[in-house]
Order: sequence, then structure tokens, then C-alpha cells
Amino acid sequence: MAIEINGTAAEAAPRPGQCLRTFLREQGNFGVKKGCDGGDCGACTVHVDGKPVHSCIYPAVHAEGHSVTTIEGLSSEGELHPVQEQFLENQGFQCGFCTAGMMMTAATFDEEQKANLPRNLKGNLCRCTGYRAIADAVCGSHAPDGGVARSGAPAGSGAVAKGSGQLGDNVPAPAGHAVVTGTARYTLDIPAEQLPGLLHLKLLRSPHAHARIVSIDTTAALQLPGVVAVFTHEDAPDRLFSTAQHELYTDDPDDTRVLDDIVRFIGQRVAAVVAESVGAAEAGARAIKVEYELLDAVFSPQEALLPGAPAIHGEKDGETARISRPQNNVVAEVHSELGNVEAGFAAADFIHENTYQTQRVQHVAMETHCSIAWVEPSENPGEDRLMVRSSSQVPFLVRRTLARVFDLPEDRIRVVAGRVGGGFGGKQEVLTEDLVAMAALKLRRPVQVEFTRTEQFTATTTRHPFTIKVKAGAARDGHLTAMQVDVVTNTGAYGNHAPGVMFHGCGESLAVYNCDNKKVDAQAVYTNTVPAGAFRGYGLSQMIFAIESAMDELAVGIGMDPLDFRLKNMVRPGDHMLSTHPEPEEDVFYGSYGLDQCVALVRDALERGEKRYRDAGLDNFGPGWVTGVGSALSMIDTVPPRGHFAHTRLTLLPDGTFDAAVGTAEFGNGTTTVHAQLAATALSTTASNVAVRQSDTDLVEHDTGAFGSAGTVVAGQATLLAAQELALRIRAVAAEVAGVPESDCVLEDGAVRCGSRVVPFIEVYDAARQQGVEAAAEGRWGGTPRSVAFNVHGFRVAVNTGTGELRILQSVQAADAGVVVNPRQCRGQVEGGIAQALGVALYEEVRVNDAGKVTTDILRQYHIPSFADVPRSEVYFAKTNDQMGPLGAKSMSESPFNPVAPALANAIRNATGVRFAALPIARDKIYLALKDADASTPTQLTRI
Repeated sequence: MAIEINGTAAEAAPRPGQCLRTFLREQGNFGVKKGCDGGDCGACTVHVDGKPVHSCIYPAVHAEGHSVTTIEGLSSEGELHPVQEQFLENQGFQCGFCTAGMMMTAATFDEEQKANLPRNLKGNLCRCTGYRAIADAVCGSHAPDGGVARSGAPAGSGAVAKGSGQLGDNVPAPAGHAVVTGTARYTLDIPAEQLPGLLHLKLLRSPHAHARIVSIDTTAALQLPGVVAVFTHEDAPDRLFSTAQHELYTDDPDDTRVLDDIVRFIGQRVAAVVAESVGAAEAGARAIKVEYELLDAVFSPQEALLPGAPAIHGEKDGETARISRPQNNVVAEVHSELGNVEAGFAAADFIHENTYQTQRVQHVAMETHCSIAWVEPSENPGEDRLMVRSSSQVPFLVRRTLARVFDLPEDRIRVVAGRVGGGFGGKQEVLTEDLVAMAALKLRRPVQVEFTRTEQFTATTTRHPFTIKVKAGAARDGHLTAMQVDVVTNTGAYGNHAPGVMFHGCGESLAVYNCDNKKVDAQAVYTNTVPAGAFRGYGLSQMIFAIESAMDELAVGIGMDPLDFRLKNMVRPGDHMLSTHPEPEEDVFYGSYGLDQCVALVRDALERGEKRYRDAGLDNFGPGWVTGVGSALSMIDTVPPRGHFAHTRLTLLPDGTFDAAVGTAEFGNGTTTVHAQLAATALSTTASNVAVRQSDTDLVEHDTGAFGSAGTVVAGQATLLAAQELALRIRAVAAEVAGVPESDCVLEDGAVRCGSRVVPFIEVYDAARQQGVEAAAEGRWGGTPRSVAFNVHGFRVAVNTGTGELRILQSVQAADAGVVVNPRQCRGQVEGGIAQALGVALYEEVRVNDAGKVTTDILRQYHIPSFADVPRSEVYFAKTNDQMGPLGAKSMSESPFNPVAPALANAIRNATGVRFAALPIARDKIYLALKDADASTPTQLTRI
């Protein structure tokens, strides 16, 4: 019996053992996604006879004789299903990778199920949104206030105003319709007929933490049916590079090979098997025989720093590879002192000392790392082009790295990123592209690789674990007298992003406070563990956890309100922002300043929240419960240092609309919408009249990439400059048509008003052609000068001292985002950052055992926030207008994450009297700490 898919009988039959997800995708239903292959995330949800199932664990053979509906079949006769309309109206998505599965589940809900979403959406995970927008979409609710507040009441979700499209409007995501219908194309959503002869690559990975490969026998693997080739270190280029991607590749150490004869962590690549199917490639990997010479390993940075410890990259020349001290396992280090900390501590009335620790965390982007490569033949010898389609935040930097590794001119490589299913810094790496490029160049056939969720945990990158010794002093009048930190970061087996994360972490976390005496000693250290890399916050979240915890302890120690303590010490316009250098960064300025507003907004919201609980009689939870409030602040430079470049080309089209070619990638960060809005504002049209093409190295000259929150303030600035230049050209052409001075011409509503005459853009296009004028313009921006953005978070919590249960009663964040280009979208970024940070604060941890093996290698062992875990947060924006950003905007993608964990730790401290100095603050840790402190009836501390 055939499987009926969206009303049509499938012509093919499933293979033995095939799951329904892969079968449906083979039939062209690309809206069915892979997020886990374990029934954990719900991205693959479809209906079988009207009931939702996780198709990744549903045997395809069981669907024979039944009706299967995918997201592509949810709409009827061209009309969207109500749940699709609601997700579109409420923009219940960001990257959109989980959205099809979320809608397929929600489409079956009755009113009773909608009333209990924490239970009924527990099988569907989202890493981007924080779930508030999803809840509004499922329940069909929205508020007309734009989704944010600058003062006063908590924000609603926001509806899209009809005809909206410029600065400050809630412009819907241009890809919204494609996302909710399952037609948005992510990396691997390519029909088979477009890639004839597609091969699949799978990896044999090291079972040892540190070993030298003595020999590899691939004979048995090559004899298996379907196996086409096996690649080992003998086939790979000798060139060393870094998987980390920055504008300056010299920012990272050259310590990595495509395939190496020394393995330095469990999970490192040993061999790549290419076959006609995934199953054949996996069988080939299992058939390879490897002889290893085991080497001594170290698993903690403290071990690695000991005299005589195994040198993980000891064979490398430090100067050539840009490793600070390879013989001592130190990748990078900084040692500095401003003023005299010894004198500062002598002047202090209270000194706080503690060691703070932050853990490994996985990005858990719903789309795993994946790439496809093929060679596009040319009629001219030697001009064939390597084509790469990748889930990447940095397609232009990927092209540059591939050119370096394989000795190819950059113009012979094209890298395209389709819609990317989440990033969070994890896709600022080359982790798959080099493999498929090597195979495609050698085999001259298309080659695809897709990591499993387990490979994401064991063989990609994590957040850097930090150990931070803090010593800080304050005078009785509330002034900081000295700040000293000793920082050790664990970069794992390779140094990708190690220097940048260390330096950045020790930057704005300290620079946000005025203190004459500051001392920093920091080292990034190799260990034989899974590599760390770029992660949201880029070192700041780890350091801010320690610094903001210490600020609260100082305030308590001198008997001062913690927010008042921060107000007394935080930088103000005109103050130097100093951390490790005696002079401030030469290109960082206060383009605007809203930190004081953010503190006031959070304080006011917490006070209103306390009054609401008191007035409702909800301030007494009964015996064993204590309550508290806590807050934390953060500052971040709006652009990474040493240059971040973007190029945009805008063209007026014959129908009066515009084409915008940009380089930056879209992965839920919302930059596509921002580009359209900025261009529309400058051109006096609506965002719907600006079609954005992006993430293709053939489109524009160069784009550093979508990281460091640069999508708006760098790439958006380039787009704004192009639009402003094009507006001048349009005005000049229209003036010629109307026979009036340019000064009399104004762009408005898709036309140019020239005195009493209105010249439509369509007429401008025709006139430009006749005049020989190109109706196009280009914009470029280099990421400097830079401004600073601020975030303040506050929590009200209740803690059960008998059980360790924690309840978040109120969550508030105020952000200084400058002029907010798209309020609803920006609120979504803040909410998503809060949700991800809550997971890190409370339970997320990549655990590594004593042998260096990752043990939390599937989603059900690694708890990311589900719907039930995330409280609704109040989001407020300060009223500022930034001098550096496009039309006054600032960055606001990474920074909402940074103050959340310390604010929560401070609230728990305020409630219980116990300081938690290590993340995550899991319930069992709270229980044990309170038990150890004999804190069953703790004394309530001064409220914030």
C-alpha cells in the first residue's frame, strides 16, 4: 500500500529501516526538518491520519496505507491554515527551522490544549524566540503596541501595521510566508535532480583524547558496496589554519589541519568516507582499521599549566602559528595593571574575594552543521569553479579560508548560504566546508555532509569555560577602590577564537566601571577536550557573571543598595572606558548613552512587580519559601575591533521597486528585514518594495559576516549609504525630467515630487536609461567608529529552602538599542537571548568525563529551555539616538544574553543569603548549598 503524502500517493516505497522523515524529504517535502533524529526536538513533526508524530522516529513502513500531511500540505487550495496565519501575523519564529514542526503540532490543538501550552508544546523546541511569540501565535493573540515599551506597562507582542515599512515599524520578515508554508530553503533543501550524482560524506572520529595515528587501513571500507572514496591525513593538505573566521585570519592560531595524523580530543576527525548513501558511508567508517600510539592527555587548564604537562601543540613554532607559549599549552595571554591595586585594596573598607566558574555550553542551533560542494565546469581549461552551499554565518570568510587551504584563487570559489537554521556564533567556523570541498575537488561529483546532533555536541565547538578569581574592594562611601581578576579559559584541543574570547571577555566587563586601580591576568589554555569557540557574548557573559556577582557582594558588604552602588560606579559619557590598557580604544565612543535609563526602567519595573504581588496577596508562598530580587548590567562594543566590512548594491528596477544585494547572512537575526527598512526609509518607499538578496559571494565584493552583532550597525550602515546615494541619483534624474532644480525635488511614496509634478519611480527608471545614468548605487562600511550598547536585567524569585525549588516571579530587561529599527523583531532578539541565558544559568552543561569524553551528547541528556521553562519577560528600550549607527540604531543581538545569569544569581543570593559562584545553578545545587549553609530559615538581606 502506498503512502499518501498531502493527498497524493507516493510513487516510491520506503527502504527497510527507513524513518518517515528521510522518506518524506526524498519525496521533496523539505519542510520536514532534522533537528535531533531522536524524537527530542519536534522539528520533524508531521500528521499521520491527522495526529502529530515525530517523523524521525516513526518507521516509514508504518505509514503505508495511511495519510501523511506535512507543512506543505497544511494549507488548503492556496489558503493558509489558521495556525499559519497566526504564526505569520505574530511572527512566531526567528530562524524558522523549528517552525514547521511547531505549527504541525499546534494545528491539532483544541481550546483546552491551547490553555496548557507548557504541557502540550513540550515536544517542540525552539532555540531562538524564547517562546512568547510562539504562544501568541498558537493562541492567536497580539497587542497593537508594537511589542515593546520605552516606559510604563509591560510590552505586548505587536501586530504589523498595514502599509508599514520604514524605520520604527513592525515590518514582517520578508521570508515569513515561505517559513510558515515550509518553502523557505535551508542548506540541504535542494531537489535531487539539481545535484545529479550526489555523494554523502561521513567521518570516522577518534576514540582517544590524544594519540598519534600509526597506520590506517581503508581496504575493507573501499570494498563495501556504495563506498566511493576514503580520505585520510595522507590525502589532506598540509596547510595549517584555524577553523575560526575573522576579518583578520591572523587573530587566531594556525593549529588545525583538515585531517591530522595527531588527534587531540575524542571526536576529532580521523578519516572521511564518501559513498552513494549515508548508510554506506557510515558502514565504510566502521570498517576502517586504525592503529594509534596513545599519548598523555590533560583535561583541565589547571593541569595543562603545570610544569611537565603534555604539550598538546608542542611541535608547533609559536611565532609562526601565533601561539603564545605552545610548550606550556598557553594559546594567548594578557597581563596588565592600571594604577596600583595594592594601594586600592589598602584604601578599601570592604574586600570581596571569590572564584567564579562558568561551564561548557552548546549552541544547539536547530539546523546542524552541514554543507554541499560541487565543481562547476568551465569551457576554459583551469577555470572550473568550486561551489559550496553551507550553513554559515560567514560565507565570504569561508571562501577565503578554502582558497588558503586548497591554494585556489578566491574568484574560483563561490560560497552561498541559504536560510540558516540558527547560529549563535557556532557557525562562525569552518567545520564542514573544507571536507566537502576536498572531496568534491578530488572526485568531481557533488558531496554533502550533515552532522548528527551527537556530532554537534562532541565534535564542533562549545562556549569557553572560564575560571575567574575576583578580588574587588570598595570604600564605605560606595566607590570602587580596586578590581583584580585572574582568568583561565579552557579553549579545548584547538585555539579557534581563544585569543578573541579571552580579550573581549576581559574588556567591557571591567570597562563599564570607573575604578582607578584594575589588574588583569588572563590565559587561554589548551586541553585534550572538545574545542571551544565563538558563542553569544564572546567571553563577556562569562566575565560579567563574575564581575556582577562581585558588585552585589561589595554592595552588601558596605550596606548599600546594589543598584545605587552600580549607579555610583558605572561609566558616564566623558568617562574613559578602561580595562587592560591605560588609554581607551581609539575608535570606541559614546555614540549614545542609555545605561542610566536602563537601570531606572528595571528598578521601576521590579518595584511595580512587588506591588502587584503584594496587592494580589501573592507575596507569601508559605513556610519554607523566601523571595528576593537581583539585577546586573552589561556593556558591549557595537562592532568587533580591527575592522568589520560590508558592501551593498542597490538597484532601481523597471517596476519601480528595488533590488538590494548584500553579503550578510540571515539566521534568525532579522538583518534581512532591517536592510529592507533602512533602504525603504532612505528611498521613501516601503520595505515590501525592497527585495533583499544575500549571503552569496558572487553578489557583492566582500562582507565580513554576521557575527559580533554587526548585522545592523555594519551591513545595515552599508545599505543605508547605498540607499542615500541612490536617492540622490533618483532625485537628479527626476529633476531633469520635470525641468526643475534638484532642491525642489523630494522623494515620497514611491515617487519624486518635483514642485507641482510627481514623477513615479517607474518613470525615473525609464528616464535614467534614456539619460545613460545607472539607477544603482553602492555603499560600503568598515565598522569604525564604534559605539557601545547597554543591557540591564532584573529578576524577582522565590526559593524553597527545603527542596531547592526556584520560581522566577518576574523577569525584566531594559536595553539601550538606540533607535529601534523594528521594535517587535528587536524584542524577539532580547527574549531569545534571555531564554538561552536562563538555560545556561540553570541547567545547560556539556559534561566531559575523566577520560575527556562528552557524555551529554543528545538533547534528552542536555536540557535546553522548553516552553514550560521560560517565563514571560518585560522588555523595555531606552530612548537614545546613536551617532554612529544607521539612523541612530545600535546592535542588539548578543548583548541581551550577558546580564541574565548574574542577575539571577544575585536574586537567589538576595533571597537565601547564599552566593552561587558556579554555573549552572541547578535545583540540586541550591538544595545542597542551603543544606550545607544550614539556611532553612535564612535572614532576608537588603532588597534591591
